[in-house]
Amino acid sequence: MSQQAVKIRAFRATDDPEACDRFIAGHEHVLEVAGVNKVTSANHAWKFNPACFVILVETLDGEKVLGGARLQCAGGTMPLPIEEATGDFDAKIYDYVKNLSVDGTAELCGLWNSREVSGLGIGAFFSTRVGVVISEQIGIKSIFALCAPYTVKFAEKVGCRVLKAIGNNGTFYYPKLDLLATVVLLENAVTLDTAEDLERERILSLRKNLRQVHVETSPIRQMQVEIHYDLQLKNIVADEFKTKLV
Repeated sequence: MSQQAVKIRAFRATDDPEACDRFIAGHEHVLEVAGVNKVTSANHAWKFNPACFVILVETLDGEKVLGGARLQCAGGTMPLPIEEATGDFDAKIYDYVKNLSVDGTAELCGLWNSREVSGLGIGAFFSTRVGVVISEQIGIKSIFALCAPYTVKFAEKVGCRVLKAIGNNGTFYYPKLDLLATVVLLENAVTLDTAEDLERERILSLRKNLRQVHVETSPIRQMQVEIHYDLQLKNIVADEFKTKLV
């Protein structure tokens, strides 16, 4: 397979319940195949959380979901998955989220892709990029994520850094004892001053033109994929997810 075409669109979870259900079904199947039965980001209550935005990767005809991710903002109807996942191990995560929520913070979570598009970077990379792209529309400044060891490098491309103050130099075992997770944080999703130059250019290009078609090269296997981006969010309220410290 030299090149494949996919569509990536973004929307608030409460705006498209049917698409959320399709996202959940695909993600659950991937987790079952991997032998993972319980992760905090797989709590389906996010479907009803207006602070959750879905990044959905589909075939061009929209018939099949191939992967995606969620960008869940602090200040919604539920805590961030990273708080639930790490709070029992290291309570400092609560203060990090609380302090960053003043300028708006979120977590990129629930990343997955089907075996059909394995190696294209659909879950590990392009969904991460899109999460950073849409953060501007939502009005948040920082983004947390929990990464598997092999995906840390993709998070670093968009400007994330390992949050070494949490856990054991930023790592702990999750969602089960033989899986290592790394906490990363993009501190400034607005300026992207820590992102790699080429990735910053692509993110800024997408923010300027939220609907575009572009042939991308996967950083995983250097395979080409034609991506049809549709990233315009609806009914966004300015400063909706900025909170005040009390």
